[in-house]
Amino acid sequence: MIHQLACVHPDARIGENVIIEPFVNIAKDVVIGDGTWVMSNAVIMEGARIGKNCKIFPGAVIAGIPQDLKFEGEYTTVEIGDNTTIRECVTINRGTRTKNKTIVGKNCLLMAYAHVAHDVRIGNNCVIVSHSGIAGEVEIDDWAILAGGTMVHQFVRIGAHVMIGGASKVRKDVPPYVKAARDPLAYVGVNSIGLRRRGFTNEKIWELQDIYRELYQKGMNHSEALNYIEEHYSQSEERDRIIDFVRNSRRGIMKGYVASSDAGEDD
Repeated sequence: MIHQLACVHPDARIGENVIIEPFVNIAKDVVIGDGTWVMSNAVIMEGARIGKNCKIFPGAVIAGIPQDLKFEGEYTTVEIGDNTTIRECVTINRGTRTKNKTIVGKNCLLMAYAHVAHDVRIGNNCVIVSHSGIAGEVEIDDWAILAGGTMVHQFVRIGAHVMIGGASKVRKDVPPYVKAARDPLAYVGVNSIGLRRRGFTNEKIWELQDIYRELYQKGMNHSEALNYIEEHYSQSEERDRIIDFVRNSRRGIMKGYVASSDAGEDD
């Protein structure tokens, strides 16, 4: 299943039923899981760990050295989970000594021309749409979707089940379960459509909406709002995830809802 015009280092570990098309370049110290399909002109460099049943499209470059002036050649890796699709010309860089690895989870879709920098951690079931750029040491939790052209500042964290609008500039942390859009980036509601698709009940979605009203629309600062939420809303996985995320945010969370006239431009 390895085409004679592919260049595969003899030390690379290739699983069963892997398809490697012509003009692919695979370096040493690469592991590719069973059933993965690597298409023409993809480049997989040292330190790549690719799971089972992945699809890697033409022009993708996986495990390139970090674009970080602090990198001094230390041994680092890229880990890509099972069933993940990496489309044309996506670039995923290795880690640095900070975290030693860049991680893309299972069942993800990285669309054409997306960039994932060093030491990024992307959870499972995420979608990174075309032309998005994710800077170093960003964390993206499960089920997040970044629409086309999203730019994410280094060290930012994006919570689970988040939907970020296209061409957004993400400079602050984005808490879980929300939609984020406008410029500057702001809360524009709970991601109700995505949550329903994943089995959340209407009652749970209404509870999340109420929690975010307390956080963003009742005139309290974040500490006051979190204390109020903790006191007045029953303990649940979702409530606790929001509280923990906001309290542990290192960069601070994005701002609350603003009207279109205040945002300076349309959605």
